[in-house]
Order: sequence, then C-alpha cells, then structure tokens
Amino acid sequence: MDKDFSIVFMGTPEFAVTILDKLYKEGIAIKGVVTASDKKAGRGRKINQSAVKEYAVENDLNVLQPANLKDADFLSELKNLDADLFVVVAFRMLPEIVWSMPSKGTINLHASLLPNYRGAAPINWAIINGEKESGVSTFFIEKEIDTGEIIEQEKASIGENETVGELYKRLMNIGADTVLSTVHKIQSGQVMSINQDKFLDAAYKPAPKIFKEDCKINFTNTIQEVHNFCRGLAPYPGAWCTLYNGEKSEFKTFKIFRTLKTSISSDESKVLKSDSEGILIPCSDYFIRVLEIQSEGKRKMNYKDFLAGNSVDNLTVIDA
Repeated sequence: MDKDFSIVFMGTPEFAVTILDKLYKEGIAIKGVVTASDKKAGRGRKINQSAVKEYAVENDLNVLQPANLKDADFLSELKNLDADLFVVVAFRMLPEIVWSMPSKGTINLHASLLPNYRGAAPINWAIINGEKESGVSTFFIEKEIDTGEIIEQEKASIGENETVGELYKRLMNIGADTVLSTVHKIQSGQVMSINQDKFLDAAYKPAPKIFKEDCKINFTNTIQEVHNFCRGLAPYPGAWCTLYNGEKSEFKTFKIFRTLKTSISSDESKVLKSDSEGILIPCSDYFIRVLEIQSEGKRKMNYKDFLAGNSVDNLTVIDA
C-alpha cells in the first residue's frame, strides 16, 4: 500500500458529500476538493455554497472553485497539488487536460450498472423503465462520457413501490463503499478494469437528461407503466398531469408523487374516484391509487388532507 498516495475530489451535491465523507473518515489523503462556484439564489440573493463546499470548509479541506476548468491558473494549482488520483462524483464534464493529469488516472462513480443508463438521469430511467435491479459503477474517465473501463460494480434491488428519492439515498451509501474499495485497489496497485464494449448489446438503455415536458403522465398507458413513471420522478422533478374540473369549467395541473397499483378495473369515463385509501385515477386497464398529490400553486399533501378540502368526482383525465 502506497502511504504517500493522495487524491483530489471533485463533486457538488449531497450525493457526492456522502462519498467524500467516507474517503475522509477512512484516512484517504485529500489534497484538494473541486466544486461548483458559489451562486446567488432566492429573493435576498443570498450566496449559496454547494453541499460539497460546505463539507470541505467544515473539515478544513482545500477548496478550489474554478469558473472555467481550462483556466490556466486553476490548471497550474491543480497540477501543483500533485495528487495521484482524481475522484469524480456528480460533477460536470471534465476536459481531457484535467482528467488525464494524475498518474493513476481519474475515476468516476455512476449510479447505474454500466454500460446501461449512461447519461444524466440513470436512477430515474431505471425506475421509469421498470427495472428490478440497479446499482453503481466505478470507472476510469475517458473522452466519451460514461464509457471508460469499469473497475467495480455493486448491485441493488429496486422495490416495487420504491421512488427515485429512496433509491438515490441507498445508492449514495452503496456508492461510498464502492468508491472507497476502488481507491484502495488503485492505491495498492491491484486494480483491474474491464472494457464496457464487452457488455454492450442491442438492448442498451440510455439515461438522458429529463425536462419538464418529459414528466407529463400518459394515462392511456397501463397501470404498471404509470406507476413506474410516477415513482421514477418522485420527489424530483415530479410527474404531472392536467385534469379538467367540470364543475368549475377549468383545467388544472397536478403533480403526483406516490402511487400504488390496484386491481380496480378502469372504465371509459376517465372520471376520478376516491376511497378510504386514496385518490383513484383511471389508466388504460386499472385505476391507480394516488397517495401524495400537489395542485398547482399549493403545497404537496397526502390524499387525506387533499380530499378533506377537495372533491375529485368532477375531475376528469382529459389528455394523454
């Protein structure tokens, strides 16, 4: 084991903090932490720091926040840190001049079983597509995004009603252990990697970035497809639909966060119903039970609170 071995960590959100915390507490020498620049947000234009920066500052770690990853001063400072390995988790795309810098290379953690679900939203798409299994992969960064040689993978089953938010938290912890194991293998010179091309086939599934228009629910799909879609976007960015209120002659947008499948056959009326266990919306085959909902301009609430102040008998599914 190389006792002088050191890393630079690159990441921004909470997901990356869990991995950074694991490496730090396990005694990995961290020469620097690269994260996003501070941003002004909210009405008071308060300065917001990334979750990774907050953690780094609290633990007296050296923080670098380049606006431009090709900036000469940043590259010089990064090179002078003389780290053996760069570890990247939930950060932006690196230019080759950065990822090719360390002698041991640059590794990335991806929340999927590569090569499937390469892209920006792997956890979302795995659930939307009804996968029963997900996981994490560590790999060496190369020119094409998410295509480098795989070092380690760890699998995780996906629950029938598990949301992307719940799976995200589990993979965060699994990912921390996997990254630490990978770093130790590289540190000891015992790392082995496998070319992703060996696993590619015609059934390859991508994970592109998700936009608001992609989150519209299609109730002409089956209950299983709608259930997967809603939980694959919960809590963020949130699956949404437009319903028509016949009593008020108005259209209103709703976000749906938590659902359950039922065996209640749907009909052609497209009218919503309710029972003691939730709000019922017709899909192509059965009614799906909604447990958490948010009307436009209102807070998210459970079905009991929603039904206490709203009737669904006048609401109709009017579009796909």
